[in-house]
Amino acid sequence: MKLHFLATWAALLAILAWCPGAALAQNSQAGDFIVALVNSEPITNTELQAQILQITEQRAQQRQALPPASELRTLVLERLVNERAQLQLARDSGLRADSAAIDQAEANLAAQNQMDIAQFRQGLVQRGISQTAFREQIRDQILLSRLHERDVESRVRVTDTDVENALAARQAANADPLAQEINLANFLVALPDKPTAAQVAQAQTQAQRILARIRAGEDFGGLVKELSGAERSNGGQLGLRRADRYPPLFVNATQSLAVGQVSEPVRSDAGFHLLLVVERRAASAVQTVPQTRARHILLRVSPQESQAQAFARLSDTRARIMAGSTSFELAARELSQDGSASQGGDLGWANPGMFVPEFESAMDRLKEREISQPLVSRFGVHLLQVMERRSVELTPAQIRERLRAELRAKRIEEAFVAWERDIRNRAFVEIREPR
Repeated sequence: MKLHFLATWAALLAILAWCPGAALAQNSQAGDFIVALVNSEPITNTELQAQILQITEQRAQQRQALPPASELRTLVLERLVNERAQLQLARDSGLRADSAAIDQAEANLAAQNQMDIAQFRQGLVQRGISQTAFREQIRDQILLSRLHERDVESRVRVTDTDVENALAARQAANADPLAQEINLANFLVALPDKPTAAQVAQAQTQAQRILARIRAGEDFGGLVKELSGAERSNGGQLGLRRADRYPPLFVNATQSLAVGQVSEPVRSDAGFHLLLVVERRAASAVQTVPQTRARHILLRVSPQESQAQAFARLSDTRARIMAGSTSFELAARELSQDGSASQGGDLGWANPGMFVPEFESAMDRLKEREISQPLVSRFGVHLLQVMERRSVELTPAQIRERLRAELRAKRIEEAFVAWERDIRNRAFVEIREPR
């Protein structure tokens, strides 16, 4: 998916957490009350407590301490407010998620958990989650994804001139023997637009508390996942990149830190940041890209063969391959329903991003020669094997395209932060005191 705000299915899996009691909010319960209004639409205490419970159970499993209850409540409620305001905008502007899209998303989630649809739905029931409530969560995530694509991504442009200027700047920086690539992880205590002095002081105090917990031994990535106001996936890591691709204040705050150290709180327009130095290394003039050579067997879902039937047939095929009664190549030639069948399912060498996300995500998790369980993509049901992996040097044209993608990703992230703040500021939000 796309950046932090479009990690749709990963977000749903995090909500579920596949642990007892991590149920999604159901209909309002007796004695429930409203904790916030977003443009007259209520957020109930049941919804809030369901989110808090999920975080609490995760931290208990990891034997990690929680922030004070009032602080946790504030952070989770603010996340719900932002999401609710964006969902309202999506619906009011005519965006819809039909049943077919929800069905496909549910199938993808089941496949990622190595289950068929029936097993997946039974798992929801066992955890006290109704199928209706879960499908509503999927619908909301699809709407948010489409809204972000329309209002943020589609408006970001990177011209050839932008790429050439960035390339020239990078080449000049490479002449500096002290040039480095760094990977920082970011924890953000967010501030609203035009914060009051009291809000700034409160956020700074909260950042100092989080920093104290990190320095006392708590896991930075775990805290990011649960409490950060910015990118939550992969522990908040922003990725290995040249220093000139980070905000100068990030570089200045971390330039004297060793790998593994965390900065003091750093103030930006977005709030207060805590920055962990994950990795440092000298910049290389040679750029490489990882490539994967994989093969697959594809069965397309049709009136003649349902998804469950295709899933079962590929499960049986995998078992026969593993037992040595047939080979992957022979099975692909006999069964696969795409153009790679004549090559034994061989898809050739592929760069990152060449396959649809649900397929590529599964491929990236496999070891060489490992065969996946059946997995679902928008094209059907696959059996996948990684044959080889390698790194290859990029051509000048490929370097430019990679730089274009980096510039676009950076601009999308910056645009999203401003857009999200604007949506929040335009919404009428009433936060009610807890009872």
